[in-house]
Amino acid sequence: MPAELDHTALIKSLPPETKASLTARSDAAGLRHLALYLAALAGSTAGMVLQVPFWPLLMLPQGVLLVFLFTLSHECTHQTPFRSKALNEAAGHLCALAMALPFVWFRYFHLAHHKFTNDPERDPELEHGPRPVTVAQWLIYLSGWSYWRGMGKTIWRNAFGTIDAPYLPQRRHAHMRLEARLLLAAYAAALLTLLASPLILWLWLVPLLIGQPFLRAYLLAEHGLCPPVANMLENSRTTYTSQAVRFLAWNMPYHAEHHAFPTVPFHQLPAFHAITQAHLKSTSDGYGAFTAGYVKQLTR
Repeated sequence: MPAELDHTALIKSLPPETKASLTARSDAAGLRHLALYLAALAGSTAGMVLQVPFWPLLMLPQGVLLVFLFTLSHECTHQTPFRSKALNEAAGHLCALAMALPFVWFRYFHLAHHKFTNDPERDPELEHGPRPVTVAQWLIYLSGWSYWRGMGKTIWRNAFGTIDAPYLPQRRHAHMRLEARLLLAAYAAALLTLLASPLILWLWLVPLLIGQPFLRAYLLAEHGLCPPVANMLENSRTTYTSQAVRFLAWNMPYHAEHHAFPTVPFHQLPAFHAITQAHLKSTSDGYGAFTAGYVKQLTR
């Protein structure tokens, strides 16, 4: 196949049996991955609850594992981590609770991002959180301040204000309103537990703050420095990284592949990468390399 194929031509060139194999979802693969992920989270949680030696250091892996539930929530918007729709919905809503990321709202927000990827006028990701263009903006971005402020505004607006973004279908407004109010009630109840014990502070709230910069740096690589073109193999970046990071992010470092063919589940993305690799236009050799290049661009 010629190297100049864009994502639409590449997908059209695939035989039907290859497409069927690539898009086959699996409860077993999803549950196996989720079980390992939750086992790691349970290990760090247990260490803090039991106050093992140097237990405060465990807030770092705890936070990273908590914030990277975002990648599972993201996959659940596509209904791909599991074959079962019920499992996808349950996992998406649980991630929403952990990260203050309302799942019903996020599904339509994210699908609009796929439709208008990197379009400065129509991509809601760019509207909701513009990419940093100065070092000071980059540091603020990494802190997670923009995320927490944006999600706070979104949840409050969905609960009590006007839901009017063009990508949010009116038939789902009532569900978004109910979802937001339930999240606010759950967070109010969680905060009340602080009157009796600081447990959620050390197991959840502080780790979320500590882990957020790692997620921000990861997410910036997905489309940062990519051109605003229609070809998904060019407007999205695949980052070559370790197996541990791919596990943590549910194989989403294969991000150009994901945007090119979003119905490919996480466990099939390595196979799809083997097909797309020769056609990728935006890649980085690790997140350190991308970050160094991004900062260099900011300081020019």
